[in-house]
Amino acid sequence: MDTRPSGRSGPVLVTGSHRSGSTWVGAVLALAPGAGYLHEPFNTRTRKGVCDVRFPTDLTYVTRRNEAPYVGPLRDTLDWRYALAAETRRLRTPRDLARMLRDFAYFETMRRRGARPIMKDPLALFSAEWLSERFDMPVVVIIRHPAAFAASLMAVGWVKFPFRVLRDQESLMRERLAPFRDEVAAAAAGRPEPLDVAVLLWRTMHHHIRLLRRDHPDWIFVRHEDLSLDPAAGFRAIYARLGLDFSTGAEAGVGAYCGTGGPLAKLSLFGVRRAVVRDSRANVRAWRNRLTPAQVEAVRIGAADVWPDFYAEADW
Repeated sequence: MDTRPSGRSGPVLVTGSHRSGSTWVGAVLALAPGAGYLHEPFNTRTRKGVCDVRFPTDLTYVTRRNEAPYVGPLRDTLDWRYALAAETRRLRTPRDLARMLRDFAYFETMRRRGARPIMKDPLALFSAEWLSERFDMPVVVIIRHPAAFAASLMAVGWVKFPFRVLRDQESLMRERLAPFRDEVAAAAAGRPEPLDVAVLLWRTMHHHIRLLRRDHPDWIFVRHEDLSLDPAAGFRAIYARLGLDFSTGAEAGVGAYCGTGGPLAKLSLFGVRRAVVRDSRANVRAWRNRLTPAQVEAVRIGAADVWPDFYAEADW
């Protein structure tokens, strides 16, 4: 991984495919003094108070051409300005009120501290270039082995992806995913098998990552496996490139979230308990126990047009 400073000091975007470890990476980066964790503004289920914008779908492709509805709300979010009025209109239950008060307090605390947002959002993957340009955001892109991605999707049951969200974004299909137009259309019209869903998703997202890496050599691209095998060195390098202080507390946090033994650690961010990888080294090859040899071979063959740009035969 390149160790040169990114030269940018704006909010940080942590992205990649879903199930790539972006929550883990975002959480560890948010341990830096002066940083604050920001969870998925591009997620269509994110509360209006966090980001008062209506994305038409998850994985929305934002560019200069269609940015008008998104610039202002996202700027407010990155400035830690909670949309209290918008959230108040959506209150339905006492639980909604409690959530609003919790999130408002968190945003206010971060704003008063002048915290640097660490925006974790795999759903912003296709908009990463726009975010980087518009908000001067350094970008961390996480790459994950296709078999690990497939095994993770299947383990959590995320195997019915609505491919229409890609198909119906004509500019995305034309500018970023043109080689997959027919396959995406067929998947949107049919009911592909779970493993086929995982393979096509991995290929489309990592093809886009391949283009980003070609066009943005100054961004930070890191394989989930490399970071898992040596998290202390890996995170220290990322901290340095982002201009974050790898303090004693941050170093201790890396050890806590990436050490061996015990159950999954839990990290409370935004008042929500989120799982963070505990035994990061063991997690690297967990897919071998979750997939059959036949499934592994199907993924290896099915994604062979993309994975050689990120992995070697020995990684299988």
